[in-house]
Amino acid sequence: MGNELTLEELAELIAAPADQLHEWRSLGLIGRESAHTFGPEDAQRIRLIQLLLRRGIGLAAIARVEREQGFLSRYIDVMFPAGVRAIHSLAEVTRMLGMDAGPVRRFWEASGLAGRGDLLGEEDVRALKAIRVVMEAGFPEEALVQLAHVYADALGRVAEAEARLFHFYVHERLKATGMSERELMQASDAARDQTAPLIEPLILYFHRKGLERAVREDAVMHLQEDVGLASPAELPGQLWVAILFVDLASFTPMTVAMGDQMAADVLERFSRIVREAVTRREGRVVKQIGDAFMLTFPEPRSAVACALEIEHRTADEPQFPAVRSGLHWGQVLYREGDYLGVSVNVAARVPRRRSGTRCW
Repeated sequence: MGNELTLEELAELIAAPADQLHEWRSLGLIGRESAHTFGPEDAQRIRLIQLLLRRGIGLAAIARVEREQGFLSRYIDVMFPAGVRAIHSLAEVTRMLGMDAGPVRRFWEASGLAGRGDLLGEEDVRALKAIRVVMEAGFPEEALVQLAHVYADALGRVAEAEARLFHFYVHERLKATGMSERELMQASDAARDQTAPLIEPLILYFHRKGLERAVREDAVMHLQEDVGLASPAELPGQLWVAILFVDLASFTPMTVAMGDQMAADVLERFSRIVREAVTRREGRVVKQIGDAFMLTFPEPRSAVACALEIEHRTADEPQFPAVRSGLHWGQVLYREGDYLGVSVNVAARVPRRRSGTRCW
């Protein structure tokens, strides 16, 4: 669709009642001031208004902060710094690109984008064009869906950290100085304007560093097969790794007894120890859930050495509970950036002593 929409066209596109949009237009929440038409940016404003309403914020409050602070406009500008241009439906883009609707729909859903409806901007269209090229190059749909899950989960977590850390450590600290609402808004916008251009270059930097390591490991896998040190995988994603689980014994009751902040301090120190030990032993942090870490290593000796180093270093930490660890060496299946199979289950269920390491 183009840049000019009637209220009826917008209501159909968003699947929202026209009388509701009339009310929002009368409150100055959507619509262009100089005309009776609407633009693609109004679709995004409506999505934000709907979210605010679902979270219990009344329409009158939304209208007030928009009138006094330009609230919706500010957040739309943050989300879409290049502006919201033409907007399309998923079916329209699929036809336009000459793609099979089935794989496109599955990629859209795997990326976690289906929850926002079937509205696509120019950036979405460019992404689907790239997906078409990847598919034409022979990348199977199964692998593409896995990659979409990994991208969406990992980068969604990155984006959430950016937004929340800015709120907690910049916005809230500025607010604590006693600024007026207007001063706070200006100071927050100034800080965001300074940091926003740095985010994507930093993401690309860390991606390149991660890719360097991944390609080196891929070179090892290829050569190990060539010289007979490893057999070709029977299934896609099958490989041999050492799986190590480490956590803090009695961390939950400690949190209750010590309080969230002190427990968070302990967890921060534990995380630093684990990550430093893993890096030295050529391992990788697969995931962290609270005080529990799942780690992988290319061979078992590194995993054992890492577990012992973590145990030794945590023993010298004040107010630290005992560390538990269990590991297993075996075949696993690599799926969506994670590992699954019997070997993972064995490592997770190896009987672990308090302040001790058990290996199978």
